Amino acid sequence: MLLGEIRQEIVRVCRELAAAGLVVGTAGNVSVRSADLVAVTPSGLDYHDMSPDLVGVHRLDGTQVDAPLQPTSELPLHLAIYAGTDASAVVHTHSLAATAVSTVADELPAIHYYVAIFGGPVRVAPYATYGTGELARNVVAALRGRTGCLIGSHGAVTIGPDLKTAHTRTLYLEWLSELYLRATAAGKPRLLPPAEIEAVAGKLARYGQRHIN
Repeated sequence: MLLGEIRQEIVRVCRELAAAGLVVGTAGNVSVRSADLVAVTPSGLDYHDMSPDLVGVHRLDGTQVDAPLQPTSELPLHLAIYAGTDASAVVHTHSLAATAVSTVADELPAIHYYVAIFGGPVRVAPYATYGTGELARNVVAALRGRTGCLIGSHGAVTIGPDLKTAHTRTLYLEWLSELYLRATAAGKPRLLPPAEIEAVAGKLARYGQRHIN
């Protein structure tokens, strides 16, 4: 099966997103780029009914290569992100907290140093009808210099060099969104200065276990 391991990973991540409550029913979509091919979830299929062979493979111009079902209606969004960024994976959800923030704010500000994961305050892309080129352009603009964004009255998008990273960023973005909603409900949150976010970004780049030679 073409891109078999990637398609298997997409199914696994989709089911994890559903189990975590970050998608409901058939909402949201996931893709991975491999060279000039993109594996992407199909349209209107419940994640629990998805199997690797039903995850479609398309060229970067959207042409079907191995796709038994129609691709997600947000295929133009995924392809625009790959054309406009260096991402190799995209996760798009309609998670509750992130979507709620997208209805009331123009950006998710630096209320916690975790915004450094995304390159700074998380922008909210202006609303446009789903599946349109306008929406895709708005999201690509909001992702400039960032690894995630919110979509006005719609949901969230995270990107990464691989699907594991993009998925993990989805979890952090939902946590930050929930934090923002709770903090603003209680009062006016204190914000961290840009210099601190930049410093944290440098520390996060070196964070984690590494083999010692």
